[in-house]
Amino acid sequence: MSELTMNKAKGQINIVLNSKNINHLVKEDRHDFINYEEHQALKNIQKELDQLIGLDHVKKIIKEIYAWLYINKVRKENGLKSNRQALHMIFKGNPGTGKTTVARLLGKLFFEMNVLSKGHFIEAERADLVGEYIGHTANKTRDLIKKARGGILFIDEAYSLARGGEKDFGKEAIDTLVKGMEDYCDDLVVILAGYPKEMDYFLSLNPGLPSRFPLTIEFPDYTVDELVKMAKQMLREREYEFTPEAERKLYYHIEEVLESNQRGKFSNGRYVRNLIEKAIRKQAVRLLHEGRYDKKELMVIRDRDLVISS
Repeated sequence: MSELTMNKAKGQINIVLNSKNINHLVKEDRHDFINYEEHQALKNIQKELDQLIGLDHVKKIIKEIYAWLYINKVRKENGLKSNRQALHMIFKGNPGTGKTTVARLLGKLFFEMNVLSKGHFIEAERADLVGEYIGHTANKTRDLIKKARGGILFIDEAYSLARGGEKDFGKEAIDTLVKGMEDYCDDLVVILAGYPKEMDYFLSLNPGLPSRFPLTIEFPDYTVDELVKMAKQMLREREYEFTPEAERKLYYHIEEVLESNQRGKFSNGRYVRNLIEKAIRKQAVRLLHEGRYDKKELMVIRDRDLVISS
């Protein structure tokens, strides 16, 4: 029996998907094939989905969202009931796990499917919503919602809106945001994102919020293999490559970092990107000193180019 959990709340279905849930579903799903010629909107983002390392369960839910929207449209065309469900979401995950990238892709998909009129992406944080005096917060939040209409409003570290307690202007921002979600539900998708534990606590303080965000997607941390694969992909996109020694050095370093570091403080893909950018700069200095500018050397990242902090 599937471990997908669904909770009815105010006429909607709240879906919580994590890697354990979705792995179970993948094994049960025998209808994976999709004729993309008939589904151009999904085809248009499939290439970008394929470029994402890991995140198999996230890719799965994107297809499920597409399928639900498409079949709902077909039901309407056939005279059947097709109640539209809000698509506001909660993204739970540590830094660098792909939350922002996936949010952008959803904006493109929803635009292609005429769910959103523009499909643009607006990223915000506490300072973009919360003002400094009475009345300022509501105006700032309304202006942000107006700017995001037709697209995705992505609020990172959403729990920071509740950090000041009842008297903090963050509560006013939440109330104004909820009203905007209701007023523009046909042309706005709001995504609240942040660390898993902090998001759970934030939602527990605001009992009315979970029912307004019917989709919750969990973004797991990457494995060592996935992070090394990501590093190689980043280099390939920039026309560089590791020597075998450099790749081994990176692998053992990441393995050591993950074993010694608290996962919540590790920035996953962001950490790898920073390592790669440092390595490219280090390689440039090395080549300058060596005076070696042949094409092969210009492309190679050697183990001594990897700057590993102890």
